[in-house]
Amino acid sequence: MSATVSALYRHPVKGFTPEPLTRAHLTTDRAFPGDRLYAVEVGPSGFNLEAPGHVSKMRFAVLARIAVVARIRTRWEEAAGRFHASTPGHPDIDVILHDPHDRARFEVWLTAVLGEDATAPLRLLSGQGHRFMDDPSGHVSILNLASVRDLAARLGRPVDPLRFRANVYVEGLPAWVELDWPGRTLRLGAVRMRALKSIVRCAATHVDPATGAVDIDLVPELYRLYGHRFCGLYLSVLDDGPIAVGDPLEMLP
Repeated sequence: MSATVSALYRHPVKGFTPEPLTRAHLTTDRAFPGDRLYAVEVGPSGFNLEAPGHVSKMRFAVLARIAVVARIRTRWEEAAGRFHASTPGHPDIDVILHDPHDRARFEVWLTAVLGEDATAPLRLLSGQGHRFMDDPSGHVSILNLASVRDLAARLGRPVDPLRFRANVYVEGLPAWVELDWPGRTLRLGAVRMRALKSIVRCAATHVDPATGAVDIDLVPELYRLYGHRFCGLYLSVLDDGPIAVGDPLEMLP
């Protein structure tokens, strides 16, 4: 079986619902389109829009800090800039993300939804070009689904690949072959990409993305089973061009 792209996802607001795509247009040295454009700050994060820089994920409303965020379902209408959010027990909300008044409405709504988990004032930040990535070099993340299945088999229970919040999901590879990729160049469809480094996983993977329950201690389990805490890989983009579900993956010399 040849390796192919089986799914593409973006995460418009860091920590919130992954959104499936059928295709995306990548740009050289830029992040995955529509990914981590916004983030919800929990108390002062130190983020400075005048001099944007990397800020630890733990300053934001992400699953590693507030697992119940996974119970909120969100959807972004890119053309209109409209953001929909819903969760059981609360009215749905629609906001325009570039409208400061609407962002304030969403902050009030989210504070009510999170309750005691909102331990400091919430503020929805727009990066205005900056991306709220876990790692400043992590322009695009890729996940080998065979590695996830191997992990699930060793654990003896299902593991939803969405726990790893990647952009590109690939089928047809041997399990864990991606650990040997850093420094190599690959091609997805017509786009060349450089493999940078394996992704060290955090407690966000402990959260069931469907229920918000903390149900598997995946980080210590990775170390127990494999002697490392890696799953997935960061890539940088070397060419402008489209990628799509079904595109082949090829390792280059």
